[in-house]
Amino acid sequence: MSRLLFSDGTRGRSLLNMQELAGPNMPKKSPVFDGLALSCGLLFGLFIASTPVMACPSSCHCIEKSGMTVVQCMSRNLEKIPSDLPRDTVVLLLASNHITHIPNHAFSELHYLQEVDLSNNDIETVDVGAFHGVSDSLLFLDLSNNNIQSVPKEAFARLRAKISLSNNPWHCECTLQEVLRELRLDPETVNEVICHTAVQEEYAGKLLIQVLDSGINFCNFHHKTTDVAMFVTMFGWFTMVIAYVIYYVRHNQEDARRHLEYLKSLPSSSQISKDFDTISTVL
Repeated sequence: MSRLLFSDGTRGRSLLNMQELAGPNMPKKSPVFDGLALSCGLLFGLFIASTPVMACPSSCHCIEKSGMTVVQCMSRNLEKIPSDLPRDTVVLLLASNHITHIPNHAFSELHYLQEVDLSNNDIETVDVGAFHGVSDSLLFLDLSNNNIQSVPKEAFARLRAKISLSNNPWHCECTLQEVLRELRLDPETVNEVICHTAVQEEYAGKLLIQVLDSGINFCNFHHKTTDVAMFVTMFGWFTMVIAYVIYYVRHNQEDARRHLEYLKSLPSSSQISKDFDTISTVL
């Protein structure tokens, strides 16, 4: 601001011309006032020039490259994503650290973010809202070479970014299959997404894309497993009901038998009548 106002004296000449046009009756400013105004302007310009455009985390290195803010935090032994990233960050490099978790709204304040590199970390979990706020701006996301086994189906929802998921110990099942439907896999790394484990052991160690291309539907296995579980549960309940009915019948039969034996042990009415006649005769 100070260079625009004072570097070539343009503003001073304009004020001088105004005074000349106004004539001798216009009061002129004192040299002391002009000097004070010039000093204040210079100080203000120096203050603006010395104010940083962005605040860079102490563990990172921030540079301007082709008009874009690049934040380089690679190999800094970070255990979590810095929370004080510059808001004008376009490229964020966090590779080769010890980050284990991507929390909700990790990048929600970075509205210009286009590229995130989180490769070669120890990431195990990705929260549902991890990429909220950057779904429209993000163009590339690298999550390769981590410890991710599964992710929530909604984690990559509405992301337009090209995503690398290679070299993770994926557990191939219905949720992962549905996740892949919602995202754009990096075509250069699609053949590096391998089923470390699977709902069917026969698919462990195989390329996920090949398994899916062969017509395998992991969600069908999920439904079949659910059906079997429901059948086992219903069979258990049915067995319990049958057992209770059998117990109830047997218990009632035992009570009926005891009651019958009790009735049989009672003297009959004819025997009582004979005994009564005998007593009468004696008397």
